[in-house]
Amino acid sequence: MMRSGMVDRHAKISKDGSYRLVPLLEGRDADAESMGFEVVDGTAHSRYRVPPQQRIAEALSDLPEDVRSRLPMKWEHVGSILIIRLDRSADPYLERIGKVYASEVGASTVCVDRGGVSGEYRRPEMEVIFGTETESTRLENGILYRFDVTKVMFASGNVDERERMKSMDCTGETVVDMFAGIGYFTLPLAKFSGAEKVIACEKNPDSYAFLAGNIELNGLEGRVEPVLGDNRNLPEGNYADRVLMGYVQTTSSFLPKALRIVRSGGIIHYHDTFPVDCYMERIRQIFDEACPGGYEIIGVREVKSFAPAISHYVADVRIS
Repeated sequence: MMRSGMVDRHAKISKDGSYRLVPLLEGRDADAESMGFEVVDGTAHSRYRVPPQQRIAEALSDLPEDVRSRLPMKWEHVGSILIIRLDRSADPYLERIGKVYASEVGASTVCVDRGGVSGEYRRPEMEVIFGTETESTRLENGILYRFDVTKVMFASGNVDERERMKSMDCTGETVVDMFAGIGYFTLPLAKFSGAEKVIACEKNPDSYAFLAGNIELNGLEGRVEPVLGDNRNLPEGNYADRVLMGYVQTTSSFLPKALRIVRSGGIIHYHDTFPVDCYMERIRQIFDEACPGGYEIIGVREVKSFAPAISHYVADVRIS
């Protein structure tokens, strides 16, 4: 009945004892009866009072059980773009799944996140299964982030840290963001913290293009200086009051450069992943080797879980 175009998709399928009451479009009674269905009068309730997860499950109820059981019931929005995760068992049904999610959630494009990010430029492994528009704008904490979901990573789990950058007092400071991306930390800090100048370095040409556009989009021209290239080529001379190191897993290899940029008494916001049972010891070990005795750990925050028994942390370290 669903495929025949007889069903009112804006109304809810309901129960009457052991029967299912399927709402018909006006004028389709005879068609339903000719197919052997009994037609009764009743009240149809709006489907939009039903959660989209339930509507999706109903619309895809004829898929094989192993596929239906793995359909995602949560997702991520980037403007009108929807990002979901799917098991490979769903591959034969991707086109239909994409259409249903787009219809029930109200998205122009549906993408499948195939496995996070990879490579030096940390490009996302994203597959478009519905629609064509992959570039959109995300509004978060008063900041507009425009980017292409198939080209640029956006770590939604870092939202609290981006909010923290917004709330810091950096009045009059010169800040260097060594891993700026599209402006994840640069933009909230530059717009709200009172920093006088933010030098935002990004190596990935795609991310840099969106960084430059987002600086303009948020009205931060003149306050943020975007730099395309490897942060190890940034000028040295201990001119930064604050250095952001928003990277993980190989961050320690960039620490010597950060120490040649930050002034005495300045702060490094050092991001990395550590086992949850020894993160403080690992942070001290890294800074002991890089600047023995010349630092103070002001605080350490867990940004998000990264893997079983491993988390992403940020350490605020004052360099003396």
